[in-house]
Amino acid sequence: MDKIAKDVGDIQSRLLDHRPVINAEIRYFMREFEEKRGHRESRLLENINKSVLETNEQMPPANFEDMKHQLSDINKRLEAANHMVERVQQRELEAQQGTRLKANMEQLKEDWAEFLKEQQRLKEEVDEEHARAVGQLSAKYNEKKKELAKFTL
Repeated sequence: MDKIAKDVGDIQSRLLDHRPVINAEIRYFMREFEEKRGHRESRLLENINKSVLETNEQMPPANFEDMKHQLSDINKRLEAANHMVERVQQRELEAQQGTRLKANMEQLKEDWAEFLKEQQRLKEEVDEEHARAVGQLSAKYNEKKKELAKFTL
């Protein structure tokens, strides 16, 4: 019975436990990748090193001071240009806001004129209604006066 359990355990580990195979595949892949890639990387690094050395040889140390001076001049010019651009942008923004304000004022004037027309129309309607009511009341009171005059005679 012990031998069967050992055989079953051996079969189970071979069927379900793939770690040894996977580890071997990973090691093989890493070895192949490093061999193929390693030479390319070393050549690239050698080329970069040559370029840096050539650049260092071509640039004398005296030029560094001139470059620092030129860079500070360029930096000052860029700051001045940036300041001028900010001022131009501010002016454009103010102009746009002024244009928008004018457009809003025109719209408000038109709205106000429309409002006044509407108020005038409503006033006329109220005046007409009032005149009718006054006319009806006057007619009613005249009738009442006539009836009162008949009774007093």
